[in-house]
This record gives sequence, structure tokens and C-alpha cells, in this order.
Amino acid sequence: MRAEGPAEVHNGGHHGDALGHADGHDLRHHGDAEVRDDGSALVDLAVNVRADTPPRWLRERVAASLANLAAYPDGRAARAAVAARHGLPVERVLLTAGAAEAFVLLARALKVRQPVVVHPQFTEPEAALRDAGHSVDRVVLRAEDGFRLDPAAVPETADLVVIGNPTNPTSVLHPAETVARLARAGRTLVVDEAFMDAVPGEREALAGRTDVPGLVVLRSLTKTWGLAGLRIGYVLAAPETIAELERAQPLWPVSTPALVAAEACMGAQALAEAAHAAHRVAADRAHLVAGLEEFAVDGVRVAGPADGPFVLVRLPRAGAVRRRLRTLGFAVRRGDTFPGLDEEWLRLAVRDRATVNRFLQALDQALALTRE
Repeated sequence: MRAEGPAEVHNGGHHGDALGHADGHDLRHHGDAEVRDDGSALVDLAVNVRADTPPRWLRERVAASLANLAAYPDGRAARAAVAARHGLPVERVLLTAGAAEAFVLLARALKVRQPVVVHPQFTEPEAALRDAGHSVDRVVLRAEDGFRLDPAAVPETADLVVIGNPTNPTSVLHPAETVARLARAGRTLVVDEAFMDAVPGEREALAGRTDVPGLVVLRSLTKTWGLAGLRIGYVLAAPETIAELERAQPLWPVSTPALVAAEACMGAQALAEAAHAAHRVAADRAHLVAGLEEFAVDGVRVAGPADGPFVLVRLPRAGAVRRRLRTLGFAVRRGDTFPGLDEEWLRLAVRDRATVNRFLQALDQALALTRE
């Protein structure tokens, strides 16, 4: 049915199959699939992890931790560092093996009757909920409205709402107060801020807020610091929610090297470096968007304004263009696996200007070849 306002509500029944397919969308498909096997030699614009990380100082800290692998992991220092970084008590922090683990914990540990996922967004939250046996409702934001959130589109009866900010793959940054309007007594509001540290000043962040009822904020350290292979993230929530999630975790879920990385990334030097990187990403993204807009005559449209380290584009014959780009040496992320998008969408990770310029030349060739 069509909701009042800029969204559509799809009610329940989104169980899918064991492989994560629901309504034709492969919820288990992620950008790394584009660069595995025969794609390993391609220039990677498919994965939303900064290409020039982790930096040397972080690699050295992680490498030094290998001398302590005989001892069981002790997360107290890392947990305290995360808490201090957000001005929170440690009881409001849970360290996880990447943000993806947090989605599984939320789905399995919380007593949920009517979960709602706001799409298009990262598909793992819905996949985890369905794997835990839940029937999931979707609120699907529309391209013609700029994929903007209307809190009124979310059913009042929802007791769990999941939204990304900035949202993967749309790169939309929702105002913090608009997201906070989703909070209700008796509702858990999960905000995935995995890419918030790529936003200059982290404007619109809810991390650190304790005045929003039922708020759960997820953060990842894998994107900005290039630690996808190390698996480290964290949850910020009320102490009783943290305790519930922690009981659902296996013993020692985060490795010693990952804990060392978490503590290191909370330091003043690291935060300053991340802030600098966010401004650089914003400049590189503006360069990419300007280049893409040159192809408007070919039907290329950039969803925007974009605020994440990636952009979402719509273009005719996107599947054929994506395949042609592979032959020209570039991997990009298909969009049709995201609920709310179809085969006309592609997601492009922001890279440095030299890489972007080479990609734009390849895109020009790919568009020309698919027109023939």
C-alpha cells in the first residue's frame, strides 16, 4: 500500500530464503562480491572502505599486539576509550566484531514484535531480523523525494526501527532531529552511523545522545580506517540494552588486535586524522559528482545531495554499463540488490581525484559502447 508522504510501506512477510533473497532482492550481496576472484585486479569503486588505509601508525599498533595473543582478549581499555570519545559511561558501550555482528545481536536478543527497516539501506539489518525468525515491514523512501525520511511514514506500532545515517547506498544525511522524531516509548530506534565519521564535523550524529528514548547507535571502524578484515565496531545504548546484547554475545567476541585498533582509533591524533580525511572525502566526492553531471545528456542522474563516501547514480542500461566497466578495469556496486532500487542504479565509492578521472574516462567509453 502507499503511505501518506514520501515513502511506501510494505507490510510483513519478508522472510525470504536461507540465502537472503526477499522480493527479488539479494540481501546477502555486498560490494566485496564485485572484487573477488576475477574482479580482484579491478580498480575498486564497489566497496565503501577507504583505499589508502589503515595508516602506518595503526598497522604498527596492530602488529605489536600480536605479541600478546597467548592471553585472552581484555576489552576494558578499548571500551573505556570509546566511552570517553563519546562522553558516555562504559555501561553504555558494547564492542562488537564489526557493526554487522551488532545487527545479529539486536535481532536475536531483543524482544521484537513489529520490526521496521527504512530502505533503501544496508541490507544486513533486515537479513539478520529475518534469520532470527521475524517478519519485517519495510518503509521504502522514494527517489523522487530525494530518499528523504518522513517520520510519519513509519507505523506507530513499530517497536523496532532501523535506519542508516548517512544512508548506504543513497548517501543521504538525514537531520538528527528528524531521525530522533522516530523515537517512542517502548520502541528501539537503531541508527546505523557506520559512515558518520566520513561526514565533516559528524553533523547530524546521534552518537553520545542520552535524551532520545530507546536509541541504539551503531558505529564501525572498518570504513574510515580500512579495517574490514579485522572486524571491529561498537554499540552505544542504554545500559540495560547493552547488558541484554552482551548476554547474547559469545565469550571474547572481539580479538586482541581489534581491541588495540579500537583504542588507537579513539585517540586525539586518530580523531584529527579522521576529521581531515572527512574533508578530503567531501572534496573528492564533489569532484566525482561534477564529473558525473557531465553525463546528464546520457541520462546519468546523481542522487543527492550526497554526504557519504559514496554516491548513488541512476542511468539507462546500468547493468550493461557495469559489465562494460569491468572490461575497462573498474568495479562498481550494482544497486538492484537494495530494496527500493532496481537495475538502473549503481553505487560508486569516492576515490582520489586521479582515480576518479580515470574512472570518468572509462565511464565515457562504457556509455558510448552500450549505446551502439
